[in-house]
Amino acid sequence: MNAHPPFPDDENGQVLATMAERGDRLDQPREIDFSVIFPSEDQALAFAITLLRGGAKVSFSEYEENPELSWEVTVHPVMVPRHGDITAFEAMLAAEAEPLGGRNDGWGCGLVL
Repeated sequence: MNAHPPFPDDENGQVLATMAERGDRLDQPREIDFSVIFPSEDQALAFAITLLRGGAKVSFSEYEENPELSWEVTVHPVMVPRHGDITAFEAMLAAEAEPLGGRNDGWGCGLVL
């Protein structure tokens, strides 16, 4: 197992610490899925189009887990899972989504062993 410095004490840090404990090679790039949810299909589509125009890979679907935010856009960048990069990407997504009524709904990725 690789040695990793302590992670910040927040949700992203906890996820990364768990990944490290499971033996993930956190220095390796991989596709990370960031979910953003919206109250309407039109708002979600507007967000997805903005990201597509910027060259991002996105998925778009209904989101049944939250009836008030029932549309989901998932962004799939390839990146090394570093706390600062993940946090900055989430902040960028939040800034783009907020005017459209959207909010971040987490991120995830597969382990690289």
